[in-house]
Amino acid sequence: MNPDASLMDNIIDTVSAVFMVVGALMSLAAAVGLLRFPDLLSRMHAATKPQVLGLFLLLAAIGLQMRTVWVWPVLLVAWIFQLLTVPVSAHMVGRAGYRTKHLHRELLSSDELEAVVQKAAKSARDEASDASRPD
Repeated sequence: MNPDASLMDNIIDTVSAVFMVVGALMSLAAAVGLLRFPDLLSRMHAATKPQVLGLFLLLAAIGLQMRTVWVWPVLLVAWIFQLLTVPVSAHMVGRAGYRTKHLHRELLSSDELEAVVQKAAKSARDEASDASRPD
C-alpha cells in the first residue's frame, strides 16, 4: 500500500468533511433566516445568499468524495443553474412583495422603487382618464 495515497485520501476526506459541515451550516442559516426575519425582503435575502454558497460547498464535497472527473461537469452545471435562477426568482418575489405591500417600510433604509411606482401609477391614471373621455 502506498503511504502517500493514504495521506492524500485522508486530506481529501478531511476537506470534503469540512465542506459538508460548513455547507450544511450555511443551508441551516438560510432556513433559520426564513423563519426568524421579520419581513419579506429580509427573508428573501436569507434564502438566497447563504443557500447558494452552502450548495456550492456541498457539491464540492460530493465531487471530492466521488474521486472521479466525470462528476465535476454535472455538479458545475447544477451550481451554475442555481446561480442563474436564484437571483431571478428572488427579484421576482421581491417585486411581487413590494407591489402587494408585504414589507415593513420602517425597516427600509431607502426606497428607490417608490418614485418609479408612483410615476407608473400616475401615467396609468392619465391613460385611463384619456380613454374615458369622449372624442
